[in-house]
Amino acid sequence: MSDIRELYQQLIVEHGRQPRNFGQLANPTVVKLGHNPLCGDELSLYLIIENDVIVDVKFEGRGCAISMASASLMTQAIKGMSTEAAQTLFKQFYEVVKEHNHDPELLEKLGKLSVLRGVSDYPARVKCATLAWHTLQAGLAGDNKAISTE
Repeated sequence: MSDIRELYQQLIVEHGRQPRNFGQLANPTVVKLGHNPLCGDELSLYLIIENDVIVDVKFEGRGCAISMASASLMTQAIKGMSTEAAQTLFKQFYEVVKEHNHDPELLEKLGKLSVLRGVSDYPARVKCATLAWHTLQAGLAGDNKAISTE
């Protein structure tokens, strides 16, 4: 079991240090800002949505490894997805990290995102892991306010 935990830790550290889809998009259709005052994480999410499909997504920001890894893994997962499917994925991810649902079938649906399930044991870290997701959800809903985990 410790080998699996170590592998998960390595993936989080890798995505935290070298996040995928990091940077700005030239002509985003959605730009959303998110902030986690507790940890100091800040995030700008850029989306190109065409016909209810997330054609491209990038983010910029700074924060802890969990926050950056979650944003990196999220952008990989949602690129090419319908906005409806991305909303469903948000709900599934939130159920795992916030509600502590570690049903094997649900974890399988999440794929690589399931590496973040361990944060459910640390309530303060849940906000780090869900910042990008709340920012995405607000962006998809057309909410104009900056997102805060507080």
